[in-house]
Amino acid sequence: MAFPQVGETAPDFTAQTDTGETLSLSDLRGKRVVLYFYPKADTPGCTRQACTILDNYQRFKDVDVVVLGSSPDTVEEQAAFKTKYDLPFTLLADSDHTLADVYGVWGTHTTSFKGVEHTSTGVRRSTVIIDPDGVVSYAQFGVDATKNPGELLDILEKGTPTPNDSQA
Repeated sequence: MAFPQVGETAPDFTAQTDTGETLSLSDLRGKRVVLYFYPKADTPGCTRQACTILDNYQRFKDVDVVVLGSSPDTVEEQAAFKTKYDLPFTLLADSDHTLADVYGVWGTHTTSFKGVEHTSTGVRRSTVIIDPDGVVSYAQFGVDATKNPGELLDILEKGTPTPNDSQA
């Protein structure tokens, strides 16, 4: 599927959490949700992103947002990552990349690091904000692990992102 666009209904999903329970997006209707996708638990960029959210978690709580992180890791790997860094938000185990497929973030991607291009297949780091009615209010494909949590807070604290913030 294609990456969701602002104004579209967010694709519903059911996934296992880091505790092994199941969670559906529809269970969170009535709440704003930040759903962020990252490639691999406990790797440098993903740890930086999760810990930046952790460091600012009170600000996310202050704007009444449910934060969900998803990667193609197992329940056990997500649980270990959450415990290691004492992450207060839910991590979703997507080892068969079903959720990543539904949101259009799984595929072959080319990235550049220090001037060298790398091609890999997996999750493209991306973020979606879903409003209480289940509609996408912000979508950013290919985000920066370090900057994205601050960008999200700026959007959430201002109240309404502009449609131009969304990229596919």
